[in-house]
Amino acid sequence: MGFEAKATIMDADQIRRAIKRISHEIVERNGGVKGLVVVGILRRGVHLARRIADYIEKIEDAQVPVGALDITLYRDDFEVTRNIQTRPVVGTTDISEDVTEKVIILVDDVLFTGRTIRAALDELIDFGRPSQIQLAVLVDRGHREFPIKADYVGRNVPTSEVEMVEVRLKELDGKDEVLLGEVSE
Repeated sequence: MGFEAKATIMDADQIRRAIKRISHEIVERNGGVKGLVVVGILRRGVHLARRIADYIEKIEDAQVPVGALDITLYRDDFEVTRNIQTRPVVGTTDISEDVTEKVIILVDDVLFTGRTIRAALDELIDFGRPSQIQLAVLVDRGHREFPIKADYVGRNVPTSEVEMVEVRLKELDGKDEVLLGEVSE
C-alpha cells in the first residue's frame, strides 16, 4: 500500500506562515513564555515543536524548553497492531523539564480521530501534573472519535474518511508540504 497524492494543500511558505502565526498566538494567549514547555509527538510533531519554539524565541527573546513524546505504548490500538504480527517501533520520549504546574503546548502534525492526542495526554500525565495542556496542530482534518479540539490550528482541511492527509517536513522528507490523497494498492 502507498499514498497517491491528489493535491498540495499547503506548500513550504504556507507551512512557515502557519507555524509563525501559531507561535504568535501561543505567546499572546499565555501572556509570554513563562512556564511554557513545548512537547512534540514523534515524529513530525517534534520537528514542528522545535520550529514553534524557535519562532517563540525570536518573538520573546527567551528560550522555551522542547520535549519529544513517543506514544507507541499508550495507543489503544496496540493490541490490534500486535495481532497483525507487526511489532511497533518504539521511539524515545525525551521530556527533561518537570511538567508539574507548567503550561504544556502539545504539538502534532495532523488531528484526525483524536486517538493520538488521547494517548499523548495519558503519557504526559505520567510525567507530572501540568497546570494546563494546550494543543497545536498543523492540520485539523475532522472526523473526531474523542471530544478533542485543538487550541491552535495551522489549517482546517475538511476531508472524507477515505482521504488521507500527509505532512512532509524537510527534516524527515527533504521538503515541506502537506498533501491530500488516498491510499493506493
